[in-house]
Amino acid sequence: MPTPEAVTAATEVAAQVSALDKNLLVSMTMGFGAIVPAFSIGWIGSKAMDAIGRNPEAANRIQTPMVLSIAFAEAIAIYSLVVALIIKFV
Repeated sequence: MPTPEAVTAATEVAAQVSALDKNLLVSMTMGFGAIVPAFSIGWIGSKAMDAIGRNPEAANRIQTPMVLSIAFAEAIAIYSLVVALIIKFV
């Protein structure tokens, strides 16, 4: 039968490991949630500039969908922030 000190020590170690795992998961969520939308926004902007460079008269028709696409990509970063906060505090 384990001693009360051993049970207390095991409980403390389990709590520390759980906190470490939770913090690691939060940092990975925010890392991927920031990097992927950043690359997506850069790619969307690059392709839009290529399209405008090929056909400058269509700039108005290209700009509106580009801004909408960038907003949707940025929403993914906000969703990852919400998920990370839920993981951290719940």
